[in-house]
Amino acid sequence: MSANLKLVLLDLDGTLYVGDEPISGAHSALQQLREANLQVRFLTNTTTKTHHQLVSQVRAMGFEFEPHELISAPQAAHLELHELQKKIGRSLRLWPLVADAVKSDFVDFEWDEEHPDFILLGDIGDQWDLALINRLFNAMHAGAELIALHKNRFWQTENGLKADIGFFVAGLEYVCNKTAIAMGKPNRDFFFRVLNSVGVKPEETLMVGDDIDSDVGGAQLIGIKGCLVKTGKFRQAYCDQSSVVPDFIIDSIADIEKIK
Repeated sequence: MSANLKLVLLDLDGTLYVGDEPISGAHSALQQLREANLQVRFLTNTTTKTHHQLVSQVRAMGFEFEPHELISAPQAAHLELHELQKKIGRSLRLWPLVADAVKSDFVDFEWDEEHPDFILLGDIGDQWDLALINRLFNAMHAGAELIALHKNRFWQTENGLKADIGFFVAGLEYVCNKTAIAMGKPNRDFFFRVLNSVGVKPEETLMVGDDIDSDVGGAQLIGIKGCLVKTGKFRQAYCDQSSVVPDFIIDSIADIEKIK
């Protein structure tokens, strides 16, 4: 690896594991990074679990790390909402349309589904229907702004690829003629917050993930080199037609030592 490398950012699902199964060689790869005295941070757009639940899940698969090393999209959204509340100068009215487990992370805001200032949109599984879409449409036309915990196009499950909430975010942007505030990867501010918390520069950082858009493309936007792994949601055809060109492509995280 490059001599000036100080920080490695690792995606979780699809990079270190799929579902609840660690990817072969992932544990030893993480150990190699530690032994090379590199700082490590785990970045995830997962929005169905609290920070505590995520830490417990990843540790249960045998990965050793400290809670502060894991940084999620809901954490970034919480910080952003507090900044927005300061600008508004009053209690912020929030419609938290997120998984039940994550709602507790936003109890310090005023919840209001009828006249929200902001709609916080995350993964809500099968709750989507036309009635909900029209409620969101009307709330946004009445002035509410949309904050998306992420804008991923699809994700890898044990049963194959599934469309992600980027489908709904893009649709709402189109019909309301508004642009959502996106948290998590590939948001530039999300990456900068992580770098600032560690005290490193983009050129001293490497991002490793299975999403060519959010992981690699997002990192490259601010000068971080991006490494694409051929696990998780990776599909060669999608990679071939993408405008994003990874700095490195490896078969899996187990091959991290091959990066020069």
